[in-house]
Parts: sequence; C-alpha cells; structure tokens
Amino acid sequence: MAPAYKVTYFDLTALGEPIRFLLSYGGIEFEDNRFQRENWPAIKPNTPFGQVPILEHNGKVAHQSIAICRYLAKQVKLVGKDDWEDLEIDAAVDTINDLRQSKLAHIIMNQTKKIKQTKAGPLFNEILPFYLGKLDEQAKRNNGYLAAGRLTWADVYFIALLDYINFMAKKDIIADSPNLQSVKENVLKVPNVKDWIEKRPKDNL
Repeated sequence: MAPAYKVTYFDLTALGEPIRFLLSYGGIEFEDNRFQRENWPAIKPNTPFGQVPILEHNGKVAHQSIAICRYLAKQVKLVGKDDWEDLEIDAAVDTINDLRQSKLAHIIMNQTKKIKQTKAGPLFNEILPFYLGKLDEQAKRNNGYLAAGRLTWADVYFIALLDYINFMAKKDIIADSPNLQSVKENVLKVPNVKDWIEKRPKDNL
C-alpha cells in the first residue's frame, strides 16, 4: 500500500527538509519524491504555482512550504497550546525565513558579483550577528527552544533548514550561539528525527 503522503522536491535538503523532518517526527510514512534539476522544466507545469515543494495527500495537492509545515505541525502535535503560543511560533518561523530568504539568499545567490561584494560585509558583520544574537536570546528565554518553552515546529523548521543555511553562508552560523546549539541538540535527539537523518540521501544540500 502506497504511503498517504508524497513530498515532491529537488534532490536537496533546503525547503523540502522541514516537511520531511515533520513527517518523520510524527512517524508518518511518506514517499520522498526527488528529482534532478534538469527534469524541473517537465515537472514545473504540473505544480499548482510553478514551485516546489509540494505535498500530496488523498488526491489533493498543497504548495507553499511554510503552510505545509504548519499543517503537518498540527498533525504531529507540535503547535502551541493556545493562539498566543501559535503566534510566537509563527513569528519565530517567519524570522528564520526572513533571515534565510530576504537577507542571506538574496545576497549569496545573487548573480551580480558587484552586489555580492558590496553587501557581503554588512551581511556577515551586522545582519547575521544581529539576527543570531536575538534568536539566541530567545532560545535562552525558552530553555533551549525557540518558543513556548518546549519543542515546537519552529525548532524543527530551523534545524531542518540549518544545513542549507550553513551551506549558503559557508560557515556554521550557530557556532557562537550556545542556546541555538541547544535547540539543535533538542531536535536532533528525537529518535524519529535521528532515524530520518541516518537513512536520508547523503550529501544533498
């Protein structure tokens, strides 16, 4: 019998990995449908908005990685106990995504060498230290978690993306952030997450 869920994404961690982490955390079997970049032009027209990852379930197709993660977090009980905790979790996730997309990827992935050279200094000397300092303080207040004082999908989302973020930054961005290291430890010690990391394809960032 085929798994109830199917995740379609490039043969990378990146934006597909938080989805895979959450499914694995919940012990939910899923089809990990990966494809190579050269096959993307043939796949793209069959996606809802020309983007991946997508999640398929019971004949339905969902897009937008954060929306998918929020849905799965509800399925595996990693959401807040009330609306305010959900707000804190969502804010943490949005902050991480802002750091990844608007700040880091926008500069690192820019094809213009001049823009990279101009903006790399402020990125590594000002923007990253500011964000990481604030996130580390947040993790300290929450006893090694990003929100609610316990494991939520914000922690899983961050750590699932961390390898990809480090790859873009070409450094371990949390090396000097002891409380964010605690977040990482708290996520990676979860047995189902450990099992997923051991069996997933290797060296694909």
